[in-house]
Amino acid sequence: MLRDIALQAGIAVHAVRLTAELQSANDGLREAREHLVTSREEERRRLRRDLHDGLGPQFAGFTLRLDAARNLLREDSDAADRLLEGLSQNAQGAVSEIRRLVYALRPPALDDLGLAAALRQHAAQYAPTGLHVSIDTPDSLPPLPAAVEVAAYRITQEALANVARHSGAGSCKLRISLDEGALCLEVEDHGRGLPAERRSGVGLQSMRERAEELGGVCLVESAPGSGTSVRVRLPLSNGERRG
Repeated sequence: MLRDIALQAGIAVHAVRLTAELQSANDGLREAREHLVTSREEERRRLRRDLHDGLGPQFAGFTLRLDAARNLLREDSDAADRLLEGLSQNAQGAVSEIRRLVYALRPPALDDLGLAAALRQHAAQYAPTGLHVSIDTPDSLPPLPAAVEVAAYRITQEALANVARHSGAGSCKLRISLDEGALCLEVEDHGRGLPAERRSGVGLQSMRERAEELGGVCLVESAPGSGTSVRVRLPLSNGERRG
């Protein structure tokens, strides 16, 4: 009887433990989803603010000044010409602002070149600073989910920026590979390593969040004098694939 009671109690305890673990997993999933929704809403709020407070007034001003220039054409053509010249300069500024907003949503190089070539182009920008970035990537990559492309590009951007700012290294390696339904990235240098305060900085946290939002992982390993490695794994099953 005692053995039977102990067996039943053990089963009950195991069931309670599984229930607690499942609840914990559900709580973690809910928190991750809430964070993702919050991040998206914050991004939409930022875009709305930029459009409403930045471009909106600019284009409203264009309309008024164009009307003024048209009224001046017959009476004072020189004044109209000066007004139109100023409008031309302001329009160029508006175009630059639109390009900034578009780039914030999705780097155009991803659509123009693809992920691997876009990363090569970005890495080449560090050559004048004395940092050589060697890239090891497959000859071709399959069509990737748009969200994965953006996350990989942004994470690599931040990782290379950290190398340039903090490592003191003259070179680093960027590896791109595919492994069992996931895109893998690695940025490695042999510099001085990240200072302790940078290991919990906004940039590193952003890298981790970008990976976690897609169900992936971003690991940053660094030790003084031993360099830094950033390893990222992004599942390809999330998001729509780029056509």
